[in-house]
Amino acid sequence: MAIFLLFACVLALVLINVPIAVALGIVAVAALLATQGLGSLPNLPIVLYNGATNFPLLAIPLFVLAGSIMNASGISRRLIAFASSLLGWMRGGLSIVSIGTSLFFAEISGSAVADVAALGSVLIPAMKSRGYSKEFAAAVMSSAATLAVIIPPSIPMVLYAVMADTSVVQLFVAGIVPGLLGGLGLMGVAYWFARRYNFPVEESFQFKRVKQTFKEAFWAFFLPVIILGSIFGGVVTATEGAALAVLAALFIGIVVYRELDLRHLREAMVEGGVQTAVVMLLVATSGLLGVYLTESQVPQRLAAGIMELTSNKYVVLAILNVLFLALGLFLHSAAAIILTVPVVLPLVKAVGIDPVHFGLIVTINLGIGQQTPPVASVLMTACAIARADMWEVTKVNIHFIAVLVAVLLLVTYVPVTGMGLVELFYR
Repeated sequence: MAIFLLFACVLALVLINVPIAVALGIVAVAALLATQGLGSLPNLPIVLYNGATNFPLLAIPLFVLAGSIMNASGISRRLIAFASSLLGWMRGGLSIVSIGTSLFFAEISGSAVADVAALGSVLIPAMKSRGYSKEFAAAVMSSAATLAVIIPPSIPMVLYAVMADTSVVQLFVAGIVPGLLGGLGLMGVAYWFARRYNFPVEESFQFKRVKQTFKEAFWAFFLPVIILGSIFGGVVTATEGAALAVLAALFIGIVVYRELDLRHLREAMVEGGVQTAVVMLLVATSGLLGVYLTESQVPQRLAAGIMELTSNKYVVLAILNVLFLALGLFLHSAAAIILTVPVVLPLVKAVGIDPVHFGLIVTINLGIGQQTPPVASVLMTACAIARADMWEVTKVNIHFIAVLVAVLLLVTYVPVTGMGLVELFYR
């Protein structure tokens, strides 16, 4: 009962526009005071400090900064040009180019919002000018941007790994195949729309053009090879890899492409700082809630209660999928991970679910949540760029969401989809 009361209080505060981090802090402090009295207050600042000083969390601002620097360095334009030369010969090629470019950009940004903001500002107007409806253009970019939280590096995966005390590298590896499957599925839906509505072909296939655009975008492709290769090869940790990404992005932007100036660098640093502040405040206040949950043994009681009903891990996964899909309607991914993972993790371990497998399931679930109103940060960003109504876009986007749900079910009930590479290289 206590856990449902906590969730209800947090959601009530969020619905009256209290920031999620503040809502978590208020509910946690109230719960501690109610159960432990005023004697618990002196420990709260220490808990807040310890919650926000976890070394792996440094990867979040560094990946955000690297993505911002690369976007300011002209990488978006080069990726779009290459994808267009490779895929533009297909009917509806520009929509397929948008998905293909998101696949590439996802390997740098780790953030779906950053993906849709960087690429959508170029591709959505381009699609509209070529006769695509604004609803379709927004739906394509919004759903494609979700690939950024599945394909490594992924900021939600970093956050989950910290909360669950599991390997972020293995999570990154687990996301590769599902991310690629999701990309191919989205392309299939886009092509179906193109055939149905007779969308235009962009350009004929020319190997010379492919070669030229690849040469121009070479450093953009080389960057994730260096970073992810170093991480997967065990040369650096995910946090060190994020720092390497920043250094490589600075080198490419200043020395190679020569498009990064002080103004763009300052904007990238401010963007990284703002996103980091939001996440770190959430992590810090979640530490307070974690203290209450641990001392009250709420997660253990929840696990015991569900296991009295069923110990079948696939039934438990179905229940948790429904839970996270519901939470995705109302909470941003960082808040959902911070609020729920510590609560359900004892249950996950008790029924024999691999924490890495579960982390991938959580990530895809919350990626879908970025597409489902009323709280859909990625969808809202795409709609703002396209100047389209969110509910009208959702009518189109439901077809793309169906692909993401299919990937979720495949990953959930055919674990080798995501865990095959992890088992091959790390176990």
